[in-house]
Amino acid sequence: MGDIRIGMIGLDTSHVVAFTKVLNVENDPEHVPGGKVLVAFPGGSKDLAVSYTRVDGYVAKLRDDFGVEMVDSPAAVAERSDAILLESVDGRQHLSQFEEIARFGKPVFIDKPFTTSSAEAKRIFEIAGQYGTPVFSSSSLRFAAGISDLAKDEKVLGCVAHGPNAILPDFPGMFWYGIHSAEILFSLMGTGCKEVRVSTTEGADVVTGTWQDDRIGVLYGGRLGKITFSATVFTDKGTRFAEAAKSPSGYYLMLKAIMEFFKTGRSPIPQEETLEIIRFLEAANEAKATGNPVAL
Repeated sequence: MGDIRIGMIGLDTSHVVAFTKVLNVENDPEHVPGGKVLVAFPGGSKDLAVSYTRVDGYVAKLRDDFGVEMVDSPAAVAERSDAILLESVDGRQHLSQFEEIARFGKPVFIDKPFTTSSAEAKRIFEIAGQYGTPVFSSSSLRFAAGISDLAKDEKVLGCVAHGPNAILPDFPGMFWYGIHSAEILFSLMGTGCKEVRVSTTEGADVVTGTWQDDRIGVLYGGRLGKITFSATVFTDKGTRFAEAAKSPSGYYLMLKAIMEFFKTGRSPIPQEETLEIIRFLEAANEAKATGNPVAL
């Protein structure tokens, strides 16, 4: 069996260069074999400055350095590929772009954030079910060494996930960078959050979630100083702390999982967990705006 032909949609994030390098360059120290990025749709969002100001540069990089063919629509990408990386940095575009490609039934990895609303997240999975299209979404942080094995074979009783939490004026609150810490939190706590409360200052947002089994999980998103992606977990065997390791890179580890997903069509993350992460952040934005607890 030859390499999987991979298509990309949305060339407005640094991920597109990093992923293509790991997949296409065989002598890269973190090369993941089995597939190559061959075709892409540039995309871009007029509603997000960090999107529309970067598309041209990433298009040139993929075309000139990696020989990736550019096409004029998401559907054209799906027609020319076996599997798809939906990379558009503006999660508000993901539903409409997925609607264009779902009918092809090819496995789709949707980069973070999956969406910026729980209604759109549910709709993507509904459409995926109609066409039998496999879907997988994640931040690379949950795969990072240090995080992925932090509480291995231990019962997690509570967790504090830490990370930077920059807020953009043209993007919905904590979906921009809070998504990373939320992924860490749920990878360790699992699903079952029933309510969130938010304490906020100029320098940080602290989201406290109460789980149905009375465990508490906290997302600490900071905007001052040097804050690393990390977690403290409280387990039946003690307290554990770890930072997300930089080597091997989270991209490399996640791309290994993505390639396995492309081969099998099975996401390593349950649909229910992805949906709850999106609802958690949606509720956190609401709780921050109103000052009131919000039920999931």
